[in-house]
Amino acid sequence: MKFWQSKSGKKSVPGMITAVFLIVLTTAWGSPSGSLAAGKKPSDSIAITSETIASLAEKMRPSVVNISTTVVLKGSPLVPFPSPFGGQDPFRDFWEKFFGGEMPQEFKTKSLGSGVLIDREGFIITNNHVVQDAEKIVVTLASRKDYEAKIIGRDKKIDLALIKIDAKDDLPVAPMGDSDQIRVGEWVIAIGNPFGLAETVTAGIVSAKGRAIGSGPYDDFIQTDASINPGNSGGPLINLRGEVVGINTAIIASGQGIGFAIPINMARDIALQLQEKGHVTRGLLGVSIQDVTPELAKSFGLTEGRGALVAQVVPGGPAEEGGILQGDIIVSFDGKTVADSKALPRIVAATPVGKSVSLKVIRNGKEMTLGVKVGEMEETVRTAAPAPAQQSLGMTVQSLTPQQAAELGIQPNEGIVVSRVEPNSPAAEALIRPGDVVREVNRQPVRSAADFSKKVAQATGRESLLLLIQRGQNRLFVAVKLK
Repeated sequence: MKFWQSKSGKKSVPGMITAVFLIVLTTAWGSPSGSLAAGKKPSDSIAITSETIASLAEKMRPSVVNISTTVVLKGSPLVPFPSPFGGQDPFRDFWEKFFGGEMPQEFKTKSLGSGVLIDREGFIITNNHVVQDAEKIVVTLASRKDYEAKIIGRDKKIDLALIKIDAKDDLPVAPMGDSDQIRVGEWVIAIGNPFGLAETVTAGIVSAKGRAIGSGPYDDFIQTDASINPGNSGGPLINLRGEVVGINTAIIASGQGIGFAIPINMARDIALQLQEKGHVTRGLLGVSIQDVTPELAKSFGLTEGRGALVAQVVPGGPAEEGGILQGDIIVSFDGKTVADSKALPRIVAATPVGKSVSLKVIRNGKEMTLGVKVGEMEETVRTAAPAPAQQSLGMTVQSLTPQQAAELGIQPNEGIVVSRVEPNSPAAEALIRPGDVVREVNRQPVRSAADFSKKVAQATGRESLLLLIQRGQNRLFVAVKLK
């Protein structure tokens, strides 16, 4: 039964604070609840009164469940055995002397989260971090009945899991909404078990949509100020129509009134795959990308920064076979606009494996159309990380040694290495680091340190230099302002 498919029959796009610490919303002895069903059209204006919220909470609470997990941990030097008296274990010297610091025993710990019933067969959506590594999972319904649950499938990339209970009772199921239709400012409620306080209801608004919080390549979170705390993980975010529009997932450690939920359209597609296959299959393009900053836009002869800039093309991948080149800017994929580099991974991942699609790229200032056949992303893939580099402009460079080149998998004459970056210099402002390798200057290959100096000198009068740098095995374009 495809309980997570919308009435239109279309599957939704799947999902997943760099400088901000996140707390996952599981707490010791906390529990989850929730429910989902077929989507409806967007909410019309609804008069908000105390009766509105009360009736909504009364209707939705039965579909939200408490999830209790038992995890077996082993003592180790990094996790000292707790002292019953508090503070340092008085027998620590003994353990270290005879067991190398490791406790000669296993011990069990329990934690709680939330979840939501999505159909009458007993399927429940929750967060992956709620059930991962669990030896035993117990689901408690609003009726106070307990059921042991089994994991159907998990997706670490967007922190989602599908579990199932075998219950003969008629289970309450939550209707499923359309997260694409929710609006910023719209009222929502969250139901869960914060700090183990079962069936807690909080209300607030949708603060923002499409948030990227640094949790993965498919970040597309709903931000809400409805109070969410540890233990709410896996519980539903609900609109005033009584439809689930999100799965509560994370909070900012130091923030108040800032919580995040996975859009239900994303969760629905992932849950369907987990039910049918036990794992998630995602499309693969085979490129490393980055945002087109205003500085990079100027360097590429564009009037505005848009699309996803291809910093690296994976050899033998779909992108290379389709004719995509390093330096292309992808602005459309399979008829969908690519606004920035964060949008492309979500669009590609949602595209069926093996599908032939057209995409538009800007190459040398001109837009052109290419065709690619979408590949399949492996469960564990090496992701490309950004890297910058430069010379003269406040940095010292030198030619690559044979050993350095061998470690990078390149030839000694295919770049120069940055050995020092002066503070407050153009190179420093461009975030170039010692150890970065400069591969190109203004789209021309760099053969040696002398060649690099020559190309920089030839750029007199230019506003900036466009460099292609390599950091480790990854590449990135960088625009360095000339002073």
